[in-house]
Amino acid sequence: MKGLASDNHSGVHPKILESLASINKNHEHSYGLDSLSKELTKVIKTTFGEEYDYFHVFNGTAANVLGLKALVKSYESVFCSSCSHLNVDECGAPEMQLGSKIITLKHDQGIIDLTDLKDKLIRFGDQHYSQPKVLSITQPTEYGTCYSLNDLKKIKDFCKANNLFLHIDGARLTNSAVTLKTSLKQIVSDADAVSFGGTKNGLMGGELVLLKKEHSKNFKFIRKQLMQLPSKTRFLSKQFLTYFNEDLHLKISEHACTLADLLYKKIKKETSLKLTARRESNAVFVILPKEIIKELKKSFFFYVWDSHTSEVRLMTSFDTSENEILEFVKLLKELLKDSN
Repeated sequence: MKGLASDNHSGVHPKILESLASINKNHEHSYGLDSLSKELTKVIKTTFGEEYDYFHVFNGTAANVLGLKALVKSYESVFCSSCSHLNVDECGAPEMQLGSKIITLKHDQGIIDLTDLKDKLIRFGDQHYSQPKVLSITQPTEYGTCYSLNDLKKIKDFCKANNLFLHIDGARLTNSAVTLKTSLKQIVSDADAVSFGGTKNGLMGGELVLLKKEHSKNFKFIRKQLMQLPSKTRFLSKQFLTYFNEDLHLKISEHACTLADLLYKKIKKETSLKLTARRESNAVFVILPKEIIKELKKSFFFYVWDSHTSEVRLMTSFDTSENEILEFVKLLKELLKDSN
């Protein structure tokens, strides 16, 4: 089955797979004390900034929830967009594990409304009210859009002015660096915690929690208590070392974004279709006629984003080919013609 459903569905990048095989020998220390994990420490500080410590966890939900756990107390609240993973796709894990209140914000194609946030910063010091503490944003957003560097500066300045911590859900963060033509360091600078994804970007499995030093001191105990301490960390660290070596992370993202842009432009030519979000990452959102979706999915698997409006999400990954995009568009045109 050809897939445009999710970069979670793709395989493992060949270079990542080869790198895992290359270290599958001898014995190495575990729990982050191996030589590769120590080497990764240097790479993380070069890539993201000297102020960040990193921690391996098993999945994106854990990266988000544990990253927030380092910042927020149970009587404090976390703000996020109403469409965020924290609010929609974590099965209540933030509320359960943090004990904190999640307060949602208005958004435009995933981009939060700072005015809405400002209006909700109320009742500081009131023991009857959950105390505002953390803003979580997703970069790129759930709609594949990106906060610009100017947007990020405004958000960071706002958080500083209002004594809020900033968390970035970066499951696909490198894609935004490619789109914005900037560095990962520039995007995350001043963020207190970052969830950095690997699994959606060609790794077999691996997510990182990046924390500023002032938040990381006791994090190893939090991670252990919440059952997210991996043992054979050399295999996780090697994946990220390979990912960052020779800019493989940028090459993967450039490929996925380029093909998503091709798909977006091809669909845009079909005047009967409505694209519902800007193409700023590896996702394309479009409303398709309901009667062709089932037939189209027989050859190309993808997700219906909103069943009420027939909005679908099409995603590319490191192994998406140009031919695959062209085949999809050809079939889409044929089905559109037949439905008229």
